[in-house]
Amino acid sequence: MGDKKLFKRTLISAALALGFTVTNTASAYDWLMMQGTEPAAASVPAHVFGFVQAGFMKDYSSANATGNVYVPPKLLGPNLDAQSGFNISHAQVGVRGTGFPLDDHINYFVLMEAGNTGLNNTSTGKSGPVMTDASVTLNYIKGARVRVGLFKTPGSDEGMQSTIATTYMDFSEVTNQLLLERFPNAVYTGNILPQTQAQLQASGQPLNGFAKPVGGFRDSGVQVFDSFDMGKDWSLTYAAMIGQGSGIELNNLDGKYDTYLYLATEKNLASTGPANGLKFYVWSQSGQRLADVTNDTVANPQLYKRDRSGFGVDYMARPYRVSFEYISADGMIFEGPDKPSYTFVSTNGSTAKANGWYLDGGWYVPNTKWELDARYDTVDLNTGATDEHTFTKTTLGVQYNFNPKAHVTLNYELRDFKCTASTTACTNANKNLSGVGNKIGMQVTTAF
Repeated sequence: MGDKKLFKRTLISAALALGFTVTNTASAYDWLMMQGTEPAAASVPAHVFGFVQAGFMKDYSSANATGNVYVPPKLLGPNLDAQSGFNISHAQVGVRGTGFPLDDHINYFVLMEAGNTGLNNTSTGKSGPVMTDASVTLNYIKGARVRVGLFKTPGSDEGMQSTIATTYMDFSEVTNQLLLERFPNAVYTGNILPQTQAQLQASGQPLNGFAKPVGGFRDSGVQVFDSFDMGKDWSLTYAAMIGQGSGIELNNLDGKYDTYLYLATEKNLASTGPANGLKFYVWSQSGQRLADVTNDTVANPQLYKRDRSGFGVDYMARPYRVSFEYISADGMIFEGPDKPSYTFVSTNGSTAKANGWYLDGGWYVPNTKWELDARYDTVDLNTGATDEHTFTKTTLGVQYNFNPKAHVTLNYELRDFKCTASTTACTNANKNLSGVGNKIGMQVTTAF
């Protein structure tokens, strides 16, 4: 058992040294420990890391009955102004380590994003590089490490994992719709009507309805966390966090705070391979958000609850891996990719409910650098309402790993977006959702 523990610590140390640049999906990794701590006796004062993701994507959606093809689900984010194009989806550089090499009880983590993402592309135009992470971890109390600053919140595995470790170019629909948070404008913002290409070019304005960046699965606050050896190759990880509920923006406009809870247990399957494991986890997030849902010219926002919870399991035993996660949501339900044109649904999404799940599997082709992947995901928005929506997506993927720091990804998405209730609201919604087609994309990732 001692050799297995040493091997696992060595593996985590190597991943940290690479800036957690794991080229394959890291199904059973402990992301809280990997991102919030440095390996004992192996850390350095400053380790610079980063990666670039560049690629091409095409959306095969067709025009609706009136010829207005340009609604958000038929356009590529984050720009929402075209159906095909090249993009630098991420260009990140960061530094991490222990500030004082003789004392590894204090470590830090800083990360900047310069790519074209929802973090720096809003309805007011594109901005420059943004700080996405800046935290300090104090490791003085056994069993209760304290992390302070701006960082990824404990929660969904898809949200917590490093972007470079993801298998797919797009998030699952349930994670995208319910967890990649959008922040409403201070004053009620109505739906942007569908536009033709000529109208879009004439106005020069994309269909982004929100002026604030997406949350990026991050928040600023304080977190207490740690991981424990439970014996027989089992470990237990927990986290409890208080945050401002403001994403990457360092403000607290409503004076309220969010609570984040996380618990996971993992079985190390080192006997069947160095990166193998079985992990079970459960999490919850509770808070409030300000939103103006009255269609007038007066800014009169009110507080609405925003609760999220979920559970999942990850299994990796090369050459196979499987992941499943279920997510539920109560309050602050939006519709549309990236920063949607929708403010809230007609039945007032500020108090609506939603739920969904994804099932993801992969096969690492033995004795090759190829990986085959498939994921099915679905989300049910506004459950029980007159405009209940179901967004379903099947993604087929192929990856080729040039080396431990570079790979190319090819994805094909089959999408089925529809409003499912037999109401006038759904009849109108389906006029725009009709014709939502499949997407194809290719992306090259390299890290340093």
